[in-house]
Amino acid sequence: MKSIILSIFTIFLCGTTFAQFSDSVHYYGKFASTGSINKTNEVNSYLLSNMFKVGVSKKKIVLNGTGSWVYGESNRELTNNDFSTSLDFSLFRAVRQIYYWGLANYDKSFSLKINNRFQSGVGIAYNFLDRKTGYVSVSDGFIWEKGDLFIQDTIHDVYDAVRNSVRVSYKFVFAGMITLDGTHFFQPNITDISDYNLKSVNSIAFNLRKWLAITASMTYNKVTRTGRENLLFTYGLTLEKYF
Repeated sequence: MKSIILSIFTIFLCGTTFAQFSDSVHYYGKFASTGSINKTNEVNSYLLSNMFKVGVSKKKIVLNGTGSWVYGESNRELTNNDFSTSLDFSLFRAVRQIYYWGLANYDKSFSLKINNRFQSGVGIAYNFLDRKTGYVSVSDGFIWEKGDLFIQDTIHDVYDAVRNSVRVSYKFVFAGMITLDGTHFFQPNITDISDYNLKSVNSIAFNLRKWLAITASMTYNKVTRTGRENLLFTYGLTLEKYF
């Protein structure tokens, strides 16, 4: 299973993005910097979240790279130092309702007690809606996960697992001014359903220009293997551009 997943990923190494493209090459870039500050007599805390996404697309194939970093402190104690980067692809998404996807992902997370975690996999997806003003997709597939987690501060859990990865994603644009989008993952271990990863990201953006928006985002993560979860609410600016 591992060799099949890695071989297919090496062949395709690509990604998905929200747009209707012709057969010519198009490029996409997005950067968001959001955060929150809370200061009272007893509490002094802040959270900073940075995210980027770049993509290259033709009619039949789309390649994307993304990265994010979340850093936070509360009363001068570290609460978040979470880093994630990924490469993913979609094949035939613009020309078929059923299309193929693949991904590779690496992350580290202080808040979730992830020292190192790598995932790669492939699967299929179905477009329920694919328009310029609305997009809804459901996908399923299998991923191989190699992890190094902290059960306690000095105790490591080093493991390999194959997971089923279910994803629901959507994006809606209203009057060219307001954008709602979200992505939701559920990844249970195929041999132990109590061992799962859960991630939910929802955001709303109010467009100031075609390339600039005020954004609020809510992200929830849960890793049952470490018994950790986090809920992040941030707001700030997003820059987005198609070329």
